[in-house]
Amino acid sequence: MSDETAPICSAKGCRAAAVWVLAWNNPKIHTPERRKTWLACEEHREHLSQFLGVRGFLKDVVALAEWQAAHED
Repeated sequence: MSDETAPICSAKGCRAAAVWVLAWNNPKIHTPERRKTWLACEEHREHLSQFLGVRGFLKDVVALAEWQAAHED
């Protein structure tokens, strides 16, 4: 994967490489099994996790490599 296509952090303004996947779900609008994802670098993992967690949306935090391996087609 080239640097141009490498996954980047979802934090506003951050262009760092993503190393974490934050799987989340808004129960008011998503079915229980649906998982939306945000990507996070090391620096923003905790901040993004807290943002989703206080809203009750955060379901799982998984290393990006592990997530990709589990979701290969």
